[in-house]
Amino acid sequence: MTPSRFTHFAAIDWSGAKGRRHRGIAIAACEAGNAAPALVEPQHIWSRCEVLDWVRARAAGPGRWLIGFDFSFAPASIGRGAYLPGEDVPADARAFWAYVDSCCEDEDLGAASFLEQRHRPHFYFGAADGRKADFMHFRQCELAFNAGGGGKPSTVYDAIGASQVAKASFSGMRLLHGVGNALPVWPFDPVDAGRGAIVEIYCRAFIRLGGARGIKLRTAANLNTVLAALGSAPVADQPLSDHQTDVLATAAGMRAIGADPRYWQPRGLTAEIARTEGWTFGID
Repeated sequence: MTPSRFTHFAAIDWSGAKGRRHRGIAIAACEAGNAAPALVEPQHIWSRCEVLDWVRARAAGPGRWLIGFDFSFAPASIGRGAYLPGEDVPADARAFWAYVDSCCEDEDLGAASFLEQRHRPHFYFGAADGRKADFMHFRQCELAFNAGGGGKPSTVYDAIGASQVAKASFSGMRLLHGVGNALPVWPFDPVDAGRGAIVEIYCRAFIRLGGARGIKLRTAANLNTVLAALGSAPVADQPLSDHQTDVLATAAGMRAIGADPRYWQPRGLTAEIARTEGWTFGID
């Protein structure tokens, strides 16, 4: 089913870093229409627990929020038959989120211990682990994005380097478990006509949708070119970080496609994928 039109849109750049507050977290939001998206508390250094509280407040408050998080909602499963082959772990996403949360005592919804201690052999931390290629397991939506010219995606099994998404994704799974039933998480849950929803996003996909490929939006002028292509009014000229331009563009992009049926019914999405791996909203 295609959800009816949402009233508000938010994009959240996430962080899996250790600690209690994270400069890598940024939130941008906009309402239906074409007004420019705006940063939410741009000077604030967010904790992950504060973001969870913010999401819960949006779920309980007025309006239908479509909230996107830039991390992988589940590991690869379809191609391997399991999230962590050889381990006794749940086989569907919601149960796996609960399992990840139960394994972690890291502060502020962190999940570094899950990778570094609990299931260390499944993750690549460097040359001592062997061939990196042996750890590069991708979900079906990531393969679809790559096949469509989106570029090589990241995998949650790669835990090395500045661009890795492993720790962010597993800490994000703890957040999704914490949300509980406050909002449906697409495509694992049905999205009904009277509620908002949480979706996985990939900011690069929305920047590409706005016509920019292979570049970082390092200035308000660069960002406004993309916003115009996404049907949005421009933001004021101001210093912006990569995290901030990413979520500003993505919030506007989510609004631009939020009622488009093809993004809620992507060609590659099956019931099994929806139960296990999920899908990135904006990849058709």
